[in-house]
Parts: sequence; C-alpha cells; structure tokens
Amino acid sequence: MLKKGIIFKQFGRFFPSGPWTIVVLSLILLVLIIVTAYNLSFSGKIYPGVTIAGINVSRLSPSQAEIVLSEKVKVPQEVLFVAEAQTTKIPTSSLSLDYDFSASTQEAYFFYRTGNIILDLYQSLLAPTKRVNLALMVMLDEAALGEALSVIAEGVSVEPVYPSVKYVGGEVLVERGKVGSELDSVTARKEVIKRLSMLDSSPIKLSIKPIDPTITEEEAASFGQRAKGLIGKTIELKFEQETFTYKEGEIFKFLSPREVYNQKEIASFAESLAQKYNREPQNPNFIFEEGRVKEFVASKTGVEVKKQELGAMLIEALSLLDSSEEKTASIEIPVTTTQPKIQTGDINNLGIKELIGRGISTFRGSIPNRVYNISLASSKFKGILIAPGETFSFNNVLGDVSAFTGYKQAFVIKDGKTVLGDGGGVCQVSTTFFRAALNAGLPIVERRAHSYRVGYYEQNSPPGLDATVYAPTTDLKVLNDTPGHILIQPSIDSKTSTLVFEFYGTSDGRVETITKPIVSGVSAPPEDLYVDDLTLPAGQVKQIDFKAWGAKVTFNYAVEKNGETIYERTFLSNYRPWQAVFLRGTAVTQ
Repeated sequence: MLKKGIIFKQFGRFFPSGPWTIVVLSLILLVLIIVTAYNLSFSGKIYPGVTIAGINVSRLSPSQAEIVLSEKVKVPQEVLFVAEAQTTKIPTSSLSLDYDFSASTQEAYFFYRTGNIILDLYQSLLAPTKRVNLALMVMLDEAALGEALSVIAEGVSVEPVYPSVKYVGGEVLVERGKVGSELDSVTARKEVIKRLSMLDSSPIKLSIKPIDPTITEEEAASFGQRAKGLIGKTIELKFEQETFTYKEGEIFKFLSPREVYNQKEIASFAESLAQKYNREPQNPNFIFEEGRVKEFVASKTGVEVKKQELGAMLIEALSLLDSSEEKTASIEIPVTTTQPKIQTGDINNLGIKELIGRGISTFRGSIPNRVYNISLASSKFKGILIAPGETFSFNNVLGDVSAFTGYKQAFVIKDGKTVLGDGGGVCQVSTTFFRAALNAGLPIVERRAHSYRVGYYEQNSPPGLDATVYAPTTDLKVLNDTPGHILIQPSIDSKTSTLVFEFYGTSDGRVETITKPIVSGVSAPPEDLYVDDLTLPAGQVKQIDFKAWGAKVTFNYAVEKNGETIYERTFLSNYRPWQAVFLRGTAVTQ
C-alpha cells in the first residue's frame, strides 16, 4: 500500500505540499459533487430558465412540457397584415396552421445538451441566471401562405414600367420607364412564421420594396438611336412549311438600353415558340368500325424547340442587322425530332381484329361540371394503342388535370375530405377503364380503391370495382400480354348517363373470372359534424361532405388460357366510414 506522503508527492508538481493541498482537493471534490448532483437533478428534465413562446417549461420532462403546451397554447384564428394603411386578415384555417408540441419540447430539452461535454456543463450551470425563450415549431401550408401573400401583393404592389422603344407612325418613341413597387414576400413569410411561433397576434407591417427600372435622358437617346438603325430591317423565322416575318416594332422589344439585348425578352420569346410548336411524338390513333380498323389520326413526329440555341441565333441575327447593311436575317427554328413508335403505314400489322374487353359505368345524378369532366377525360383515350408487352399508365395518357387544361370544378376526394376541385369525375373514367381491363383478362399492375364508397360506382355494379387516380402518387396500370396491339375506344352517352370503354385486339383464347365481391366489416358513418362558419348568415346550413358506410370488399380475379391459370389476384378495397359535414352560419347580419 502507498503511503499518504507518496500520494501527495505525485501531485507536488501541481499543488504545494502541506495542509493547503488537502483543502484544494477537498474543494474540487465538493464542486464535482455539487455539479454532478445538479445535473442529475435535471436528468430527463428541461433546464431552468427555458420557456417556449413565453410558456415556462423548465424543470419539466418533455412529455410533461408537451401537456402544458397543449393546455395553454391556443391556435390563433387569424393573421393581420398592414400595408400602406390597408389591413388584411387571413384566417389561419386557410393555412392549415398547427403546432408540433413534441418537436418544440424536444428542442427545449436539448437546448443545453449539444454533446459538447465542457460547453454543456458550463451552460447548464449558468442556466438559472439566464432566460431563454424558444419558438414553437409551426406547421402550415406553405403554398397557401404564398397564395395569400400573392393576393395581398396584388393590392399593394405597383407594376413598374420598363424602358422600351416603339415604332409608331414611322417614328421611334422611347419610354424611359416608371418606378414601381412590390411586396417583400420573403421577409413577410419569415415574419409570419416568427409571429405564429411566438403566439404574437399583433399586426404584421409589410415591407414594400421600390423597383426603379428608369433610364436617364442620355441612355434614352442612345436607346432610340440604336432602334432607328433597325428601321426597314426584318427577321424571318422558318418552321416546317411556314415563314414568319418580324419587322421593326417587333424587333425593338429585343433591345435593351443597358445590356445591348434584352436576354429576358429573348428567352421569353423562345419559350413562347417552344410552347407553340413542341409536341410529343404521336402514334396513329385508330378507330374500330364495321369489323375493321380505320385510321383516325395519322402519326406525327415529335418536335422540341431548342430554346437556348434559338436565343443565341436571335442574338446573332440582331447583331448582324445592328452592324451591317443587311436588311433581312433568316433563322431556321432549331428543333429536336423524335419518331413515333408506330407509323401510319403499320396499321395493317397491329393485330387488331375483334372486341376483347368491355367496361361500363353509369353516373346518374352527376352535376353538369362532373359530366363535362368525364367527357373531356375519356376523350383523351380515344384511339390510343397499347403495344404488346407494354405496361400502360392511365395517368400518362390523361395528362395534367386542372383548370389550365379545361377541367371544371366538381367534387373530388382530397386530404381526407370531399371538396370542390378541378377534374371531379375523372375517377369515373379510371373506374370504367379498370372494368374493361378486367373483362379483357389483362394483368392489373397497379390499382387503388377510393377512400370511401362512392355511389356513382355502385350504380348497376357491386362495390369494390372502382379505381382512383391522382397524379403523381396514384396511378392505374395494366399490362398488355396479348399477342397484338390493343385499341382503346371510349364512348359516352349523356342521355343515359353511361360511359363505356371497349378494348379491341387479338383474342388468344383467355377467359377471365371475377368472383362476386364479398362485403365485410361494415361500419356506420360517424355522427354528422356541424362547424360554425362566420362567412355564412346565422341560421343557414350548408353541407360540404356526405356520409358513407365503411366496409371491406374483396373479390378474386383469375385468367385462364388453354386450361392453365396465367394470372390471378385478390383485390381488397378498404373503405373508411365517412362523416357528413355541415357548415352552420354564425355571421351576425346588420
């Protein structure tokens, strides 16, 4: 055993020998004990001095703090914006505002627990002397917030007038531009999040930024002089069999008073031509009539305008006219071409001989907009061909479904609710297509049932034979494993409210079997929900969602050929019970 004197001798290099050594070591030991005890007392708890949005959560475990927040935090009803003496209110319900209490309390718990032992020890000891107010974790619909700010921006922003030069009545007129202003949306977004995270309901003063594109008199004079040099000159653009001529007034928009050429305008012009001339390669669309295939639409080569190359060619043409006596600059619009998979001449080799599948659905009671959407969506499939071995995607043919592509508002299922949206009724088309594919004995690669039972799909049909689509997450896909191409031919009869899909191809003797759907686990819809709505007059009630019984529906699908089963699958549709929702007016009329 080592003697006491030998032990202290080892520390002699750091501590002087004698009674003071014992005192110092004792103090160090005492401090370590106190620090250890202090930190142990906060094991699993938030350190002192920590608040979240002004709510004290110190000395609580994260789960306890979460309960405190859930009790004390009230979601604000609205956000107030002030801009140039205008006050705008945005209901937080339109932003889907909510708070993540779990993430908020976890941040508070780990505030002094970074993993750096020395730093954490130092900061935790000072915690009782500090006050830290953390923000609540905010969850909201960023797109909805952006849309709301855009609406406000329209009311407070002033569109600037950019410098331009025009050719009017044989004269060159220069516009020097005018100052405008715009909403600082980036700052506004940050301020909204900050206020909501701190439960601050005070009005948010929006920042308006000036936009000054104006040019000086000297720059305007030079700008006009350059334009005069282009009088009498033209640019010719050629595409396929067409030639378009652009004269002075149209060429002037490509000029810039400070950057020689207006790159933004040139890029926009190239983009407009691309939108006008770009097209996907189109296989010939066929229609089956009187026992034979007739050509419906001839095949077309795909075209894609090379926008960057076109922009460079425009600048080259402008430079030529600017610096020479040339009167005309010609440009052949540069494109990339893609040949269709099937040429019109292949019509006799496609193996389309007979009807191999048929699907029917009815849509009695649909509103006019829904009927319109059904007709529009089904028309996309007329004459479409599915090649042998091809996995056909319903969404790829359907394309974009929005107001921009002609669809009208009708009821759709979105985010767990039945709401008005662009393209309501498209699933009537996918459901009918699904039934035709089953009847044709085709393998179903991808299919998803609706969230709840929809009455339209059970008109003259048992439940469980529906298919929903929603790009890009939900698609309907089928495989053509027949020996020939399959021609799709839809038809709609508005008088009888009937949609039919017919598949024509080559029968290989396959026989499909669909068992009778089995309905189980039937559950009643929840009680009707009434929601107070300040936008409706008091006493008025408006139904926005409709009840439906929940159930599980299964059926077996098998395909046989030459006595052998070549494909089989059990389809399960799990329909949720659906609640009827009513808005109840609470607005006070004056």
